[in-house]
Amino acid sequence: MSSIQTKPASRISDYAIIVDPRDNVAVVKKETSLDLELILPDGRVGQLTDAVPPGHRFATRDIPSNDFVLQYGQPIGTSLGIREGERISHDNMSNDVPIVRALPEDLHTSAPDYIPLSERATFMGFRRPDGRTGTRNFVLVVPTSMCASHEAQQISMMSEFLHYKRERFPNVDGVVAIPHNKGCGCQDGSTIDVMLRTLSNYADHPNVGGLILIDLGCEKTNLAYVEKWLQKEHKSFNKPFAKIGIQEVGGTEAAIERGLKEVELMLPEVNRSVREEVSVSELVLGVKCGGSDGFSGISANPSLGRAADMLVRSGGTVLITEVPEFCGAEHVLASRAKDAETARAIYRMVDWYKEYASKFGAVLNQNPSPGNIAGGLLNITIKSLGAIAKAGRTRVEGCVEYAETPKVRGLNLMQGPGYDQESTPGLVAAGATVVVFTTGRGTTIGNAIAPVIKLASNNAVFERMSRDLDLSAGGVIDGTETIDEVGARIFEHVRRVASGEVLARAEEHKHREFQFWAEQTVSL
Repeated sequence: MSSIQTKPASRISDYAIIVDPRDNVAVVKKETSLDLELILPDGRVGQLTDAVPPGHRFATRDIPSNDFVLQYGQPIGTSLGIREGERISHDNMSNDVPIVRALPEDLHTSAPDYIPLSERATFMGFRRPDGRTGTRNFVLVVPTSMCASHEAQQISMMSEFLHYKRERFPNVDGVVAIPHNKGCGCQDGSTIDVMLRTLSNYADHPNVGGLILIDLGCEKTNLAYVEKWLQKEHKSFNKPFAKIGIQEVGGTEAAIERGLKEVELMLPEVNRSVREEVSVSELVLGVKCGGSDGFSGISANPSLGRAADMLVRSGGTVLITEVPEFCGAEHVLASRAKDAETARAIYRMVDWYKEYASKFGAVLNQNPSPGNIAGGLLNITIKSLGAIAKAGRTRVEGCVEYAETPKVRGLNLMQGPGYDQESTPGLVAAGATVVVFTTGRGTTIGNAIAPVIKLASNNAVFERMSRDLDLSAGGVIDGTETIDEVGARIFEHVRRVASGEVLARAEEHKHREFQFWAEQTVSL
């Protein structure tokens, strides 16, 4: 930046955000121009040497070659020689960032500062016989394999048209199915185990009030196989329950007719469940991001993190996944682990995923998509440091496999990919009863049995996609709201959605996506 002022300079906060006082870069929040003069935090007046687009960053001081470029107070790359005012790009910053993994054997992170029981918020939920609480009450049709997926889908769609009417069954949220493409023509082992764990956890989910299992009959994962697996896993369904065999009843048409009849009989019984007031400690919140931009890690993710902290401090549970987006930030998560063994489990989780990805020729530092890069997320470290902010700042209690239910409340990390269509269902299979999904570029995904709330990182995308996005954290960028204020607003909206007072936008549009991540082996 030039120290010569030719016209009145603007405050840097009018055009950019310095995320952490230790940073040597600022993130641009609105259009800039070449030679724009800004008043820096130390009072100097400087000048941009590039027109830097929103979401991207520029140096607030000279960063000599081999020095670290800092954002979030953490290294995000190594300078190749960067001048003040220069836009940060792949031309002047390498992705080289050392990760120090040394752990003290006596590592201990204090428990959260819990909110007193009498002061915790409440919501209206469906209390189940096993003590868990759902936020929705669905009849769910589960195909045991792809060979029954068509029939399952037809039963759910036709039941909602013929038999389910909200005015008749006000306590039922719908009839849904989870068609998929697995269950036969595949090897035994982890693929089948993960598939059955996912399907059974959906069937057993507190958001499900009635259940139909349907198979073809001759596939690898037919009803007999699934029932044997459920017995081994000590799974039993304490809810209205029916089974249908397509070959047994005479084919597709007969199976659909049987399914429609079962749903018709089941709806009055499922409707007997009523919402009751319970503590928010009964909520399980999944946090997710997709279509991220350069603002996601500055506005939406840390704001969601504040809401996550409020839930954990209220005795609730938070689940975060997308392990590729822990990479480059895993040391931050490990430093917050409750003990050294939990920290080592975090590193094992990340290392396993790196090895897994390498088998398919993937390199995790190539994780940011073209859209991410265009929005300012130049490398995986920048993306990851912003992504983990979704989970707040409380300690990490444990790590679980994909679609595995955590053993303790509080913040838990779940193994899983970054793909929205697989990681979101994994969170729900692990027990999430509501999901908040942050986005900077806009996304529409929902879930078959859990509400998915969309949180925009900026007001422009929120206004453009207001029928798909629920909330905006853009006030953090504009300077009209603080992260704490947006976090409190998110927490209240989650409570209202969980209570059924309002629907998530994805629910309004009947986004009921379902798929799972099955090509894997045990990682932890």
